[in-house]
Amino acid sequence: MNKLSKLSLTVVALGGAIWLGTIFDLPASNAAAVGTQPGTSEDPVVTKSYVDQQIQKALGGGVTAPPTTTTPTTPTKPTTPSGGDSSNDEVKVVTIKPGEKLMAKAGAEFIVRNGKAVVYSSDSNGVADLTDGKDVTNGQAVGNNHLMSFPRDGRGIMVQDGLKSNLIVMVRGGYTVQ
Repeated sequence: MNKLSKLSLTVVALGGAIWLGTIFDLPASNAAAVGTQPGTSEDPVVTKSYVDQQIQKALGGGVTAPPTTTTPTTPTKPTTPSGGDSSNDEVKVVTIKPGEKLMAKAGAEFIVRNGKAVVYSSDSNGVADLTDGKDVTNGQAVGNNHLMSFPRDGRGIMVQDGLKSNLIVMVRGGYTVQ
């Protein structure tokens, strides 16, 4: 065989392979397109309620009616616990002068917005710094813009010793200034 006949045979074989590949590829690509395209007419997206209705029909139960609505009731306002100053979710801005202590009621939250603050605690336990995920004990600094949670009474914050500037604190919950 000469070179020309070998080249012709190679071209015919490649052409035939390409032609056969396109014929056998069409059904595979169509099946793949249907399986990967949710929301088309061949593969619709349906809701759970539609599927439930179809199951009920298939079981012979028909479609059940939606539950009837009852007369709405008016919500009642929860009672506020006694003994707490500003014990609701209202946020108050409080200014603390050097020498004063901002004492929290149980469950109160403070955010120091301006100034240098330290924790005051009457015992060895501290205050939860929810921003850093740490416990801050008596005398340790409180970071500005950190959310502090006071689990019990008897704890609070005050201006760092030696400073003359005030603290600006956002307070949610009960508190007293001493």
